[in-house]
Amino acid sequence: MPEYAIETTDLRIDYGDFTAVESLSLRIPTGSIYGLVGPNGAGKTSTIRALAGLLDPTFGEIRLGGVDLREEPHAAFRLIGYMPDLAPVIPDLTVREFLFFFAGMYALPEDERRPRVEEVLAHVRMTEAADKLASTLSRGMTQRVVLAKTLLHRPSVLLLDEPASGMDPIARLDLRATLEDLRKGGCTILVSSHILSELAEMCTDLAVLHRGELRMSGSVRSILNRAHSAERLLRLEPLGDPAPLAAFLESGGHLNYIKSGEGEIEGTFAGTDEALADLLAAIVQAGHRLRAFEPKRSGLEELLRELDGEATPK
Repeated sequence: MPEYAIETTDLRIDYGDFTAVESLSLRIPTGSIYGLVGPNGAGKTSTIRALAGLLDPTFGEIRLGGVDLREEPHAAFRLIGYMPDLAPVIPDLTVREFLFFFAGMYALPEDERRPRVEEVLAHVRMTEAADKLASTLSRGMTQRVVLAKTLLHRPSVLLLDEPASGMDPIARLDLRATLEDLRKGGCTILVSSHILSELAEMCTDLAVLHRGELRMSGSVRSILNRAHSAERLLRLEPLGDPAPLAAFLESGGHLNYIKSGEGEIEGTFAGTDEALADLLAAIVQAGHRLRAFEPKRSGLEELLRELDGEATPK
């Protein structure tokens, strides 16, 4: 595989007079778990559908594993596995029968189908449910079965649109472990989700989309640092009278808009996570003892709320 498993250049997707994706250029490193972040209407699903070859972009280029999707579609399709949000299953088949059916659709050699079906069942932690009818599965279990189907032909590039939808917390932890195993095996994974805290935990890199435009991209750490660099609310609860700590914070210019009362202090803080850690160290070194030190900003969620409040220039 080349250095970048997925590349888009000036990708634009229009639906009539509406532009869903505008001038999107991404370079997704091979062997990464890359998160596509954004609120509803940001262009995530349209981007993934274009990468999967399910819609033609208005213009722009797409390369998958170094293969031009427009010039060599069949070669590109052999590389990818696509899992849409809320994909259906065949209700009258058991989980195992469903996977055998698609093993045939993918033209896997007959002697490879049974071991491969068992392998993907184990991958998604569904072996014990293999003989259940698909119609009896919960939404989260259905998502896991669809992921297993997506893995049957050993794709090197996975396109997953909201794969954790409907999963309970344990199933989401299992999904995270599955994706990490796939990444270690050389697979590149593009995953979209509105569950931003999970993306931050499972992804190596992120791209933030808003109203069809790429607003920022990079490593998870760099994105979170940018999300945390703006002003946030900070609540402190000292042991004893809050007045001395409030005076310390005010005299040092550590916080803005300080208010105190009922044993606690609130103020706004502008700075990186590193600066916030330095502030905590300074408070302790000055002899103040704390019961609570709580930044109120939620990182990516707050970042997207701020973006959603902006007017996007056209």
